[in-house]
Amino acid sequence: MSDPLIEQYEAYPYPARDPADEAKRLIEGSPSHLLEIDHYLFAGRRDFRRPFRALIAGGGTGDGLIMLAQHLADRGCPAELVYLDLSTASRAIAEARARQRGFGNIQFLSGSLLDLPQRGLGRFDYIDCCGVLHHLEDPALGLAALRDALNPGGGMGIMVYGLHGRTGVYQAQAMLRQLTAGDPAPAATPQARLKVARGLMAQMPATNWLRRNPAVGDHLAAGDAGLYDLLLHSRDRAYDVAGLAQLVDGAGLEIAAFIEPWRYDPASYLTDADLLRRVARLDPIAQAGFAELLAGNLKRHIVYLVAKGRAVESVARPDDTELVPVLRAGSDSWTRNLGTARVLKAKIDGIEVAFPLPALTASILSRIDGKRSIAEIQRDLAETRDGPRDPHAFQTAFGGVYRVFNKLNRLFLSSTTA
Repeated sequence: MSDPLIEQYEAYPYPARDPADEAKRLIEGSPSHLLEIDHYLFAGRRDFRRPFRALIAGGGTGDGLIMLAQHLADRGCPAELVYLDLSTASRAIAEARARQRGFGNIQFLSGSLLDLPQRGLGRFDYIDCCGVLHHLEDPALGLAALRDALNPGGGMGIMVYGLHGRTGVYQAQAMLRQLTAGDPAPAATPQARLKVARGLMAQMPATNWLRRNPAVGDHLAAGDAGLYDLLLHSRDRAYDVAGLAQLVDGAGLEIAAFIEPWRYDPASYLTDADLLRRVARLDPIAQAGFAELLAGNLKRHIVYLVAKGRAVESVARPDDTELVPVLRAGSDSWTRNLGTARVLKAKIDGIEVAFPLPALTASILSRIDGKRSIAEIQRDLAETRDGPRDPHAFQTAFGGVYRVFNKLNRLFLSSTTA
């Protein structure tokens, strides 16, 4: 009997990618952006001049692999990357993308991450497992296998589906299982099931949960591969924050960061002082879970993980003034034309947010060039009289800027970006 999960990804590698596009663009995202890895897993102090080993467990068509490989190449890092996936069709696309970029430091393997203990691949400084654990029969077993392949001082970036933000998806999956359950074997092909799914989508009334959920639109816009992955997956589960934290804890790991941080902060949505005081009584995981319920649109959870007890020491801190603040590429739309504005307002995924800014925001942002340390920016501001001479006053202002733009996943800290 064929494995429907393998059958799916052989027929519809996901996400659909054209290797020729590597000449035009680098697809970037989370997890596995190198600035995030350094900031959240190595306290901003990983020396990428030293060898770096990374495992892409369930690499699919290669988005995370190619992004990380390119970032490491840009740093001149002597890196070794290992790609592992069940789908030979997906692997072929990932390999073609790597060839387009001339990468020669990637080992491509076919198979399951559950087989890692038998492969003898050694340990890794970083492991990416994006969109994989929620498709395993036993996610806890999979996460344990990844943990055992991790260097003691390393970390992981994972993504699992978010329960509440995928409202409507599982109801539609249940309907499609009912509609296709009696199909004879010759007709039960991925293409035939996809035809049924499109027919059902066309007939859904406006009141249907899936039709009313704008958070899953990217899957629906991703062609046949996206629609199949969303509605016809043979093994698919989702987690709320509490369930994810329980899974992580059971593997002897802990969450160092949620991405994007603002989404998991109730203060991003609430302004009532009494409500904020009440939420502040909750522990950090409970606060993140509260924010998930409040927002209602978190269709996935992206988290960075470290060994239990390491989270405090693994995350870069803005009071470490030797570190260099670095803005993520493409941050201009957030930072330009702020002037003397004291509030940053934006509409993100249908939610209007407002973040208070310190008076020195524009002056500080204009000096963040990926080269100057926090201390150097402070000295420059003091010498040009654009800022306070008192380091403590500057640190308060810088901390305010950092909190806003780090929450938005725009600002990170590193010992060097060279």
